[in-house]
Amino acid sequence: MAANLEDVPSLDLMHELLRRMKCSSKPDKRLILIGPPGSGKGTQSPLIKDEYCLCHLATGDMLRAAVAAKTPLGVKAKEAMDKGELVSDDLVVGIIDEAMKKPSCQKGFILDGFPRTVVQAQKLDEMLEKKGTKVDKVLNFAIDDAILEERITGRWIHPSSGRSYHTKFAPPKVPGVDDVTGEPLIQRKDDTAEVLKSRLEAFHRQTEPVIDYYSKKGMVANLHAEKPPKEVTAEVQKALS
Repeated sequence: MAANLEDVPSLDLMHELLRRMKCSSKPDKRLILIGPPGSGKGTQSPLIKDEYCLCHLATGDMLRAAVAAKTPLGVKAKEAMDKGELVSDDLVVGIIDEAMKKPSCQKGFILDGFPRTVVQAQKLDEMLEKKGTKVDKVLNFAIDDAILEERITGRWIHPSSGRSYHTKFAPPKVPGVDDVTGEPLIQRKDDTAEVLKSRLEAFHRQTEPVIDYYSKKGMVANLHAEKPPKEVTAEVQKALS
């Protein structure tokens, strides 16, 4: 249901009007972000979203939202999930199609976490073609596995506050202990070497062919994702200019 504008604070309305005025002069962009876990997609996507006035479409979030809203596609997705089955590519593409109709996607989108396979890429292309549009650029966050392992396996967090540390890049004052409370730090299960190894194997096996698929179409910009975030941002801006 649409919000009653009379109930929206004036400051919020002004901010939104200014944002839309700024966005009106921006070119449309339809982007895909590809990269292994820890490659920096999560750092760069909010910056790209704000700079180009795009909507950020993360497939996991969209699936959960569609299921919660009990949309026709969400109901079908829930049926598959309840049976322990994978949600079909056609259903996911349908949910992406629905999400793209939102006003926030008017200037384009950033797709994160999809496509993961060549078949998914082909189905996405078919759906966009029916709309008379296509992907403009695929940003490939290229990074060496060894650098990723150092980045991720060195991460430790303080569970109750969410404060994060890194054994090499941002160590706590006392190893294994939170600076503020003195409580022990933990390592998330996803940040262990074993879990990372299996996630990287899956990424290389499934997703690297997707990079080849889009490379043949001349759409891929390879980013040096091992660089500091500001340098990667500069590469992104150059790729999208």
